[in-house]
Amino acid sequence: MAEKLKIIPLGGLNEIGKNLTVYEYGSDIIVVDVGMGFPDTDMYGVDVVIPDFTYLIQNQARIRGIFLTHGHEDHIGALPYLLRSLQAPIYATRLTAGLVKLKLEEHRLLDKTKLITCEAGQTVRAGRFSVEFIHVNHSIADAAAFAIRTPVGVVVHTGDFKIDATPISGGMIDLGRLGQLGREGVLALLCDSTNVERPGFTKSERSVGASFDGLFRGCEQRIIVTTFASNIDRIQQIISVAAKYGRKVAISGRSMENGIRVATELGYMNVPANTLVDLAHIKNLPKEKVCVITTGSQGETMSALTRMAFNTHKQLEIQAGDRVIISASAIPGNENDIGNVINELYRKDAEVINERERELHVSGHACQEELKIIHALVKPRFFIPVHGEQRMLKTHAKLAREMGMAAKNILIADIGKVIELTPGSARITGSVPSGRVFVDGYGVGDVGSVVLRDRKHLAEDGVIVVALSMSAEDGGLISGPDILTRGFVYVKESDALMEELRRVALEAVDHTATRYATDWAAIKTAIKDELSDYLYKKTKRDPMILPVILEV
Repeated sequence: MAEKLKIIPLGGLNEIGKNLTVYEYGSDIIVVDVGMGFPDTDMYGVDVVIPDFTYLIQNQARIRGIFLTHGHEDHIGALPYLLRSLQAPIYATRLTAGLVKLKLEEHRLLDKTKLITCEAGQTVRAGRFSVEFIHVNHSIADAAAFAIRTPVGVVVHTGDFKIDATPISGGMIDLGRLGQLGREGVLALLCDSTNVERPGFTKSERSVGASFDGLFRGCEQRIIVTTFASNIDRIQQIISVAAKYGRKVAISGRSMENGIRVATELGYMNVPANTLVDLAHIKNLPKEKVCVITTGSQGETMSALTRMAFNTHKQLEIQAGDRVIISASAIPGNENDIGNVINELYRKDAEVINERERELHVSGHACQEELKIIHALVKPRFFIPVHGEQRMLKTHAKLAREMGMAAKNILIADIGKVIELTPGSARITGSVPSGRVFVDGYGVGDVGSVVLRDRKHLAEDGVIVVALSMSAEDGGLISGPDILTRGFVYVKESDALMEELRRVALEAVDHTATRYATDWAAIKTAIKDELSDYLYKKTKRDPMILPVILEV
């Protein structure tokens, strides 16, 4: 039998972020993007979420290359964690490679990683695959789609994209090349589904510049702008309009400083001479001559804007009359954090302006009419929607059917599913190890579902520790039980309840010890069961109960 092309998404399906797609033919594997995701609100203590790399580690000898579509964290953020376990050459455009280099330096992986810079129009051979870089527009410069040539046909993998006829840098998406590929014949299209629910077209990044101009013109107050650190084109527009009105620009936030430095060194930003100043120097300037660009558009706890708002920033505090411009939309799940920061800004009598009042943000993802253009140009035989939650994937499948594609030629997969393609067929045939791995501090993968369940339990109902000393000879009670609580009730105002808990625990020990003597496990279980039943009847709460027996 002829070998088949296998496409295995290990992230980016039925979720936002954590994008990683495996292409496999015979003994060769290539990987497209290695992204991270952000934790949900119930993932207590988790810093980031990364894909399960088990399948890649098991097949590391077959990996011919890692190809990156662009430099956003949901496409490159998990690279350091993968490269701890395996080595493979990385291919990326110049800005993406520059951002990856910073990340690898931070994790001390640069010296043992082969990082190769590519340009749009360039084709890279990787085993039985050849990968062509195609220029696309996105909310970060140097984004690329891939035309992946395989023995069974060409697959177009769009990455994140939109169609922007007036981009700030880099020129318009190469629709001509996509159309040429469509005329030559495309086996399958894997296409971004993030904005498929939005009708019409995504507005050009350049449209935001006019809003900035209006907000800077005639303003006599200090201006503080927050946006995504990776949106180099947005930052370029802010710096340009600040320079136009004679303002000095200070940058706050490590990720933004790094991004600007890389983009400037590589020629993706043009900062007018004598415009940038150190943040410590702005206190000596008149307010109407100051602009601060900062991280914190999503209300992150440790971000620069949040620290400014809550007076914990070492160099800058929000003052009455400051004009704070939020040039970003809320990532789902961050609304409460953003709201908390905005409320604090209002308490300090700052003027807060966001995208609801002015056109201060445009998406980097294609809306319905742009997606239709891509489908019409590429004309794939098979279609696999990617980069989105289930409703987005289903909506994109419906759009493809409206474009004339047969339902049997559309596959909605899930992470870990193996899609097999031949020139005339496409089907899901099995699965590989997949899922989410949680990163908590320096720990990678040591926080699992059981730990998260316990953290959730602790957060919701608290913990009660029952401490007692018992005889190792006959199981008799020597001292205790002592009751300690955290996150349950305020002990000083609950003396009666604490006495009742001691009584219930003592009865459980007496009843169990007479039957099981020194069977500590049975005694602990009895204490937990009796206390749990009593507390639920009395308080309708279910705290975690931890009996601790000191054997004497």
